[in-house]
Amino acid sequence: MIALFTAIIVVLGVIPPIMLGFFPVPIHAQSLGVLLAGVVLGARKGTFSVLLLLVLVAIGLPVLSGGRGGLAVFLSPTAGYLIGFVPAAFVAGWVADKVARSAVAGWRLFAGFLLGGVIGVLIDHTFGIGWLIAYVGLAPADAIIGNLIFIPGDLAKAAIAAYVGQFVAANFGTRLRD
Repeated sequence: MIALFTAIIVVLGVIPPIMLGFFPVPIHAQSLGVLLAGVVLGARKGTFSVLLLLVLVAIGLPVLSGGRGGLAVFLSPTAGYLIGFVPAAFVAGWVADKVARSAVAGWRLFAGFLLGGVIGVLIDHTFGIGWLIAYVGLAPADAIIGNLIFIPGDLAKAAIAAYVGQFVAANFGTRLRD
């Protein structure tokens, strides 16, 4: 399942990213895959799925959105978001694990999965903003303001991940997490 979700993240990267001319961070579908890995697989397997993706990137495979790969990606303006994928998947999965144990189905399960996804999004954005400030040299206010445009789309991705997570939980139970 770990390799399958890594492949899902890679396939979501085939969808061309949307570049905004005023900010160097593309809008892409791969962060949806990261949230899906956490919500569907849980904290441990979701994190390993993202770590496997980062290994593929590091060895030079062009598996990121826009066909990017290689060690240079970890020094680019988007590197903070990429590194933030790991804790985002872990926390989304950890919250989803807790919810999956306590809520069998319905709106509580969806709300819990959504909460995990939203927290994952916030963590990823925190890493991305921190990188833009520390390594790119943007002023904190500029990094935060420039990041705000991505929040609505990423919250929609969290909702999609929650819906898929709820669907998987209803049809497969916790078998994918074990």
